[in-house]
Amino acid sequence: MITIGMNYKVIPGKGEAFEKMFNKVLTVMDAMDGHSKSFLYKDVNDGQSYLIASEWSSKDSFDSFMSSDEFRKVADWGKESILAGRPEHKIYKH
Repeated sequence: MITIGMNYKVIPGKGEAFEKMFNKVLTVMDAMDGHSKSFLYKDVNDGQSYLIASEWSSKDSFDSFMSSDEFRKVADWGKESILAGRPEHKIYKH
């Protein structure tokens, strides 16, 4: 089991759009082999900062999600109109 911490900084005023897209992506993640659960957290001191904590059975399962067409489309959308910078991902092994 691994947990992936995905840190995102959004453009001011784009938080609601980011949160809605997270729920759509969560549906895709739930259908992927190896995905256990994911949660979206918002920094109470910086409303533009978000963390997605995502549990996977293995790094290979997570990598399959990251290389999927569905994720690629969302990543492109985020880069073009939502994110204020490049996301940072960190892997926590159990």
